Amino acid sequence: MTPARRFRGAAAALLLGAVPLAGAPTPARAEDPPAQPSLQVVQAPDAAPADDTTRRRPGEPPESERVEPVTDPNAVPPPQPIAPREFIPLPDRWRITDMLGITHAEHVYDPYNPNVLKGDRPIFGDDWFLNLEAISDSLYEPRRVPTPTTFATTTQPGSLNTFGHYTQSVFNQNVLTTFSLIKGDTAFTPPEIEVRFSPVFNYNSAHVGERGVLFADPSKGDNRDVTFAGLQEAFVDYHIRNVSERYDFDSVRVGIQPFSTDFRGFLFQDDQLGARLFGNRDNNHWQYNLAYFRRIEKDTNSGLNDITMPLRKDDVFVANIYRQDLPVTGFTSQVTYVRNSNREADEQYYDQNGFLIRPAQIGDGRGANYDVNYLGYNGDGHFGRFNLTVSSYFAFGNTQHNPFAGTPNSGQTIRAYFAAAEPSVDFNWVRVRLSGLYASGDSNPTGKTASGFDAIQENPQFAGADTSYFIRQGIPLIGGGGVDLTGRNGVLPDLRSSGDQGQSNFVNPGLFLAGIGTDADLTPELRFSTNFNYLAFAETQSLELLRAQGNIHNSIGYDLSGAFTYRPLFSNNIVLRLSAGILLPGQGLKDLYDTQGSSSLLSGGKFLYSILGNLILTY
Repeated sequence: MTPARRFRGAAAALLLGAVPLAGAPTPARAEDPPAQPSLQVVQAPDAAPADDTTRRRPGEPPESERVEPVTDPNAVPPPQPIAPREFIPLPDRWRITDMLGITHAEHVYDPYNPNVLKGDRPIFGDDWFLNLEAISDSLYEPRRVPTPTTFATTTQPGSLNTFGHYTQSVFNQNVLTTFSLIKGDTAFTPPEIEVRFSPVFNYNSAHVGERGVLFADPSKGDNRDVTFAGLQEAFVDYHIRNVSERYDFDSVRVGIQPFSTDFRGFLFQDDQLGARLFGNRDNNHWQYNLAYFRRIEKDTNSGLNDITMPLRKDDVFVANIYRQDLPVTGFTSQVTYVRNSNREADEQYYDQNGFLIRPAQIGDGRGANYDVNYLGYNGDGHFGRFNLTVSSYFAFGNTQHNPFAGTPNSGQTIRAYFAAAEPSVDFNWVRVRLSGLYASGDSNPTGKTASGFDAIQENPQFAGADTSYFIRQGIPLIGGGGVDLTGRNGVLPDLRSSGDQGQSNFVNPGLFLAGIGTDADLTPELRFSTNFNYLAFAETQSLELLRAQGNIHNSIGYDLSGAFTYRPLFSNNIVLRLSAGILLPGQGLKDLYDTQGSSSLLSGGKFLYSILGNLILTY
């Protein structure tokens, strides 16, 4: 056998234990106790002692000296691998910055840094928060509005024409305060309980060019300065339950609360007394509302809720459902049913200025009870880069009396419809908007069907909104009864005695509107908006009947407006707005108000205008 083979054989025998090493223990006998395993390291006589800290791979630098970590006696030790999971109490997230040594100066007048009055920390307990909000809304508005003279007197001696001096000005100051007490960790879940209280304090001053306009009593003059305190919100919101791990929920809210039936306030947008059940499903893809409201009487001059007056006999029922991402991702669809039941036919209600509001002084002057149902579809969102808002309603029901027919018990069937759309697209810092609206009018005022569309309480955010002359101003229908052609902050020419306090009227001329507008962000703080709208009556027969005047044209005219909005802090804490709107009269408006030759309101290139200066401060 070769030496190499003998070496391999000996090594194999050594590994298999067939050949005992010198000094190895002899095999144990069965009666001997089991030997303990041992490991004996044999070193050369001149070898250095074994030291792991000096051993390293050839070519590798020695390891740097290890530094023992500083042990914090207050730190929580890491859990042991074989120990059960430990739950260690930590500071709540409201105070975690204190534990990290991050501090901010807290001042009650500072809404940006942590502030207990703004809900940044619990006001008491672990999850009770107070949110205080204060808004100052100051407005000054000079305007030119058709103004009637009274049968008794005029400010222009020697002039007893139907139309009087048309210059007016208004200053209005609102101070709104909101107190919200909220229980719950509202970062991820709806609040368990919310109690909100929002009083509003108002001062307004008006000056007009004729007596008998601000007050029914002409002796009270042509200036009015009044103050009023109203209550716009007072409700309790209770979180009934969560229905999914993503915090889909059901809640109920009872009291005076804000509500809007659609995205732009076309049908019913107000703060009213009611009860509302609402919630969502499927990770907020579905949302729903079931609500009932009984309307509160409004203050005549401020438009705020007057809780000192008895509730109106006017009920609103609402059921709607929203679906997000329908028909495409980024677009929300809503279907709604609304019922308005009014039982104020036998009332005689005079407002704070002495004018009879219910029943409206139109036709035979008799009031009417009515029940009207609204079926609607509304959508808001975008299709790719194109934005779109749409709204449509079909109104059906009945009213017990038609004041235009002049006969008792002349009830009417209500059949009216409404549609509006606003598509828009963004080009860098400019948004271009198109506006289209159609509200049906009544072509047979004395018939059995009322086909003029009217809302419950409109506040449209559309086609320029309150910068538009036609939408913002209340234009009286002079010589056709004690009603307005269009109400203040309303787009519908519905011939009501008051948008806030009057009854709905479904015998009206209706409206067609087509417009284009832009929103240009000139700087991050400054936006400039423009609106150009064409307006026309859908039908004019009701106007011709009231005015006893034939051949009134449909064209109302062109409404042009522009507005600068300045936000110096890049937020809504300070907002300064300056806007102007003019109404260039069409033939239909001239037929109604241009009746005095060269001295008339609209002759010789004259037009209607309004200028608005508005400062809003928010805490």
